Amino acid sequence: MDRIAVGLAALGRPAYINLGRDLPASRDVAAMRAATHAVLDDAYRAGVRWVDVARSYGLSEEFLAGWLDERGHTDVTVSSKWGYRYVGDWRLDADVHEVKEHTAARFREQWAQTRALLGDRVSLYQVHSLTVDSPLFSDEPLIEALAELSASGVEVGFSTSGPAQADAVRRAFGLEVAGRPVFTSVQSTWNVLETSAGAALAEARAAGKRVLVKETLANGRLAVEAPPVVARIAAAHGAGPDAVAVAAVLAQEWVSAAVIGPSSPAQLAANLAAAEVSLGAEELAGLAAVAEEPVGYWQHRSRLGWD
Repeated sequence: MDRIAVGLAALGRPAYINLGRDLPASRDVAAMRAATHAVLDDAYRAGVRWVDVARSYGLSEEFLAGWLDERGHTDVTVSSKWGYRYVGDWRLDADVHEVKEHTAARFREQWAQTRALLGDRVSLYQVHSLTVDSPLFSDEPLIEALAELSASGVEVGFSTSGPAQADAVRRAFGLEVAGRPVFTSVQSTWNVLETSAGAALAEARAAGKRVLVKETLANGRLAVEAPPVVARIAAAHGAGPDAVAVAAVLAQEWVSAAVIGPSSPAQLAANLAAAEVSLGAEELAGLAAVAEEPVGYWQHRSRLGWD
């Protein structure tokens, strides 16, 4: 399971845009904490040693910190993200759930908050949803602050979203301070419906960067609304469509790790079945045929409701 990370986007807050979430009847803080710990316990038993959180994932950092303290695990790699602030006030019907701000002040504020909860456990700290037009690229104080964090021994990366992910990846990896790259890691959306960043991510991996892939199930679409070819391949392997979707990600040689986002132990087990699914060349070609045009994919994603 060394190429699998568990992300807590769907468990750290009561509302999210994933389809098919399998949550407790009550989504109060205690219930969501218990659900998070149950998933983390099963993931650890299965051999997963990477957990991905973010400041905007509600109480994900707090839930993870509590779990690590209670279990005493010291061999878990933790990555987190800054740049969005959770403002949903633990409500399903909030008008706005998160607010984005890529500034030096927000970075310093959120890094301090992350450190207060997770201490020195954070191995990788990422800019959340960096886009090619982000003000970060012209913010020298912010770039210097990120470079300082990298020099301190914390890996610095970024995540991407949107139809221009490839452009953002290439531009971000071109940033340097004193001849040293600011970023050494990227976390981008790639799944069989959205493959447009693949070439840029392969380039990054070839250059020695860490490449994490998020939204492996297209926010649940590939599990709940699986295209016929995904369903056929899943049936042939005796697995679920989610396992096939994750296996397709792991079949890409440039992927360092696939980030999965189960909301229950049952979903975790179904996702982890990907380790037993070996896709052939013909199956991979069939999956490649379902890729959507990037703008259309992201427009569809933007219409998903927070639930």
